This record gives sequence, structure tokens and C-alpha cells, in this order.
Amino acid sequence: MPDNIVLFLIVLFFAIVILSAIVYNIMRFMRGSIRLELPGTTFNPGEKVRGSFNLHTRRTIQGNKLIVNLIGEQVTETRERGESRTRSTEIYRDEKLIEDARVYPGSLNTKYVFDITLPDTHSSDFLTSPVGRILSAAMRFTGNRHTYLRWKIEVRLEAKGIDLTTSKLIKFNV
Repeated sequence: MPDNIVLFLIVLFFAIVILSAIVYNIMRFMRGSIRLELPGTTFNPGEKVRGSFNLHTRRTIQGNKLIVNLIGEQVTETRERGESRTRSTEIYRDEKLIEDARVYPGSLNTKYVFDITLPDTHSSDFLTSPVGRILSAAMRFTGNRHTYLRWKIEVRLEAKGIDLTTSKLIKFNV
């Protein structure tokens, strides 16, 4: 009998987790969506990227701020005893404010245009900065570890309740 109770509790736990994820995504979908458009996925260091996004609200949203972020993450893949693990750490963030707090009415469908300048990872000033040293170290291979950088542009409407967000991965030319 105790085995059945343990099995029941495990199944119940996973069912609650899955149901919570489904409910969260439905609630987020019911609020609205953001569609990000970029002129490509590969850019040069120091390049100014002009992109756009469409914000579509299905219900009224009390927004705290609308932002575009350039995010750099150090990703480390480790392989030991036949197992692989991946860990990522955010090491770079450039935030561009598009709009301050405001109310976004339901059924809004607006296009926003933004410019964001990528870091010039080849400049000597950048390479000697704390972030540049971390980025340089991230490019090394060490034993059973492989470390690289992953960049993305993210659009986020920080709002009361559930945020709306989307992102796209980008690459830098070397």
C-alpha cells in the first residue's frame, strides 16, 4: 500500500507541475504577444542593429516598462562519465528603454522600431574591460569543458501580473 501512495504522490506532483505550466502559457497568450523582426541573425561587432517588433494586446495591460535587451551569456558544456551538463551565466546586458509605464489597451496592435549597438568585441578598450576579459576567457577550451558565448536580443513588456516577452538568438562575425 505505501508504494501505491508514493507513486500516486509522484504522479500528482508532476501533473500539478505540467498543469501549472499549461495554465501560465494560456494566461500569457490571453494577454497578448510580441513578434520580433531583425534584418538578419549574423552581425559584425560594433554594428548598429535596426530591428522592429509588433506588440499585440488582447486585454488591457498595466505596463511598467517596454524594453529591448541585448544579452550575452557564457555557456559552459561539461562532459564527465558519459554525462553532459550545460550551464549558462549572463555576463552582458544592454537595456534600451522604449516606453515608460503606461496602460496598453486591449486589441492594440502597434509596431515599434529600435536601434541597438552591439559591443565592438575587437576594440582594445573593450578587450581590457572586465566584460571583455570574461568574454575572452569564455572562448577557451578547457579539458572536458567547452565554453562559448550565446547572444540574443530580447523584447520585454514588464507588466503587472505576467510579462510579455520574446527573443531571437544572434551571432557575431569573428
